[in-house]
Amino acid sequence: KSLNRKPLCRLICLVHSIHFSVCVCVRTNLEALQKKLEELELDEQQKKRLEAFLTQKQKVGELKDDDFEKICELGAGNGGVVFKVLHRPSGFIMARKLIHLEIKPAIRNQIIRELQVLHECNSPYIVGFYGAFYSDGEISICMENMDGGSLDQCLKKAGKIPEQILGKVSIAVIKGLSYLREKHKIMHRDVKPSNILVNSRGEIKLCDFGVSGQLIDSMANSFVGTRSYMSPERLQGTHYSVQSDIWSMGLSLVEMAIGRFPIPPPDAKELEQIFGQPLEGDPSACDASPKPRPPGRPGSSYGPDSRPPMAIFELLDYIVNEPPPKLPSIFGTEFQDFVNKCLVKNPAERADLKQLMVGTIMFSQSS
Repeated sequence: KSLNRKPLCRLICLVHSIHFSVCVCVRTNLEALQKKLEELELDEQQKKRLEAFLTQKQKVGELKDDDFEKICELGAGNGGVVFKVLHRPSGFIMARKLIHLEIKPAIRNQIIRELQVLHECNSPYIVGFYGAFYSDGEISICMENMDGGSLDQCLKKAGKIPEQILGKVSIAVIKGLSYLREKHKIMHRDVKPSNILVNSRGEIKLCDFGVSGQLIDSMANSFVGTRSYMSPERLQGTHYSVQSDIWSMGLSLVEMAIGRFPIPPPDAKELEQIFGQPLEGDPSACDASPKPRPPGRPGSSYGPDSRPPMAIFELLDYIVNEPPPKLPSIFGTEFQDFVNKCLVKNPAERADLKQLMVGTIMFSQSS
């Protein structure tokens, strides 16, 4: 009996040892996370929400295709399809983006490695990341589920987004871009309404930023719509920086404010249809001739749009060679000034993130 007792005692000791090690490891990880959160200058509510997500994330473990149950489709685009899913082992609801790629195993593995950087991107203005994996010819990126959807979807339902809300959107986008740049030396590269998500708690977060150079290269042929939001310097193939993201944000703000993609600008008749009144003195309202609309922009989605379709190369040429869009005078002067600073064609003269943060606070308070 004494001989049988020894292996049992050793087993009990081993279990206690493992349990102690796991507890120490979890406590160490949480302490490291709390230290990082303190550096972000968050308010108490933001800190609690981020801590709750990161604690929840530690329970998820390795992600596998068989562990997911599809609930519904959240959205689809050139880059892939996003589903709302249940992760059975944890019971958590997630958003799972599936990107179909015909690529070699070495490139696939590199993409998965590069996406792991997202584990370090923890901010109230960045969509939470659970993990990424490859299965059956598809890269899966599993993220926090934002139950309000994208601002692109909100725009299609509402027609246009009020200036006061766009003030809050601007603050969140600038803080998200600043976090990516200052903490991780990352540019977003794809700022547009469909990559700005909201939830029922009123949070506004960025998603789909370019952490994986290999993924960007592998999907280069898919970004026809994305090119519409690219800055002039990027379309011309010259060096670009986070200033390019600022242009994309400015263009997105005008689109959400007037309810349609703003290049080329709507004419006087369209502005009157959009706002229900004639807008006198607006530069965009002077020319009543119908202008072509950008490719892939059906009028039913973004309000009345009588413009004939425009080829993608015509649109890109317009962005590079024609004056940038402006907000109509119906909007506040602070908001107009803010957008004008974003949409300066020369990136060296375009406002930077710090300058814009001051401007954002001004127009969000005045609206």
